[in-house]
Amino acid sequence: MRRQPAAMAPRHIRPAAVAMSLRCVTALLGGYAAATGIATLIARLLPVARVEATLWGMTLSALCYAVLALWCFAEARLARVMATVWGIAIVTIALAWALGVRA
Repeated sequence: MRRQPAAMAPRHIRPAAVAMSLRCVTALLGGYAAATGIATLIARLLPVARVEATLWGMTLSALCYAVLALWCFAEARLARVMATVWGIAIVTIALAWALGVRA
C-alpha cells in the first residue's frame, strides 16, 4: 500500500484554530464596527460644535478600538466576546442611524 504525499492527506481543522480565527475576526472587524458606532454616537450627541464633536469622537474611537481588541483576547469565553463586541456594534450603529444627521 502506497502512502499519500503530505499535500494530498486529508486535513482536520482543530477547534482551537477555529476559535482563535473567530476571536481575530471579532477583534479586527467587530472592534472596528463598534468603535465606528461609538465615534458616530459621540459626534452626534456631544453638545459642542460639529467639528469638535467629530474630533472627540474620532479620538475616543481609537481608544475604544484598542480596548475592545485587547479584551477580545483577554476574555476566556468566546461566546461572551462575540456577543459583546458585535452587540455593541449593532446597537451603536442602529442608534446613530435612528438619530440621523445632526442639524
